[in-house]
Amino acid sequence: MSKLIRKSKKGFTLIELMIVVAIIGILAAIAIPNFLRFQLKSKSSEGKVNIAAIRTAEESYLAEFGSYVAAAATPAAVPGTSKTAWPTTAAGTAEFDTLGWSPEGQVFFGYEVAASGSAYTITASADIDGDGTDQVWGYVKPATGTQVGVNPASYGVCDSTGIAGGRLTTVGPCDTTHGQSVF
Repeated sequence: MSKLIRKSKKGFTLIELMIVVAIIGILAAIAIPNFLRFQLKSKSSEGKVNIAAIRTAEESYLAEFGSYVAAAATPAAVPGTSKTAWPTTAAGTAEFDTLGWSPEGQVFFGYEVAASGSAYTITASADIDGDGTDQVWGYVKPATGTQVGVNPASYGVCDSTGIAGGRLTTVGPCDTTHGQSVF
C-alpha cells in the first residue's frame, strides 16, 4: 500500500519552478519596455491628430469668414506626464471656441495657433515622457506664394525652417529630436 502512495506523489521540483520563474522574468524584461514605448507613442498621437483637426477647422473658418483664427496657448502651462483638463471658461478658450474646435476630455498636449494673413502655424507641446524636454509637433501653412509660415509666440519653433526637413503643410515634429527621447 505504501508503494502506491509513493508512486502517486506528483508535483514540481524546486528547479522546475525556478526555471519557470526565470522564463517569466525574461519575458517581462522584454515586454515591459515595449509596452511603455507603445504607451508613449499612443500619447504622442493625440497631438498629431488634434493638429490635423485644428487645421481642418482653420480651413473651414477661412472658407466661411475669409480669415484664419489665432489662438493663445491652451492650456496655459504645458502639460506633463499626466492629462490636464481643457479650460472650460470662455476666457481660456475663446479663440478655439471661435474656431469651433475643442478636444474631448483632458489633454496631454497644449495647443496654439499663430495666424497672420494667408499663413498660420499650429503647435502642440507636451512633456509626456517626463524628461524635462517638451515634445513639440507642428503644422505650417505658409503665406500664399512663399515658404514662410507664422512663428508662434510661446513655443517659437515651428516656422518654415523649424519643421524637420522643411516640410510645409504636413503635421510633423518641430525638431528632428522631438518625439525621439524615449521612443
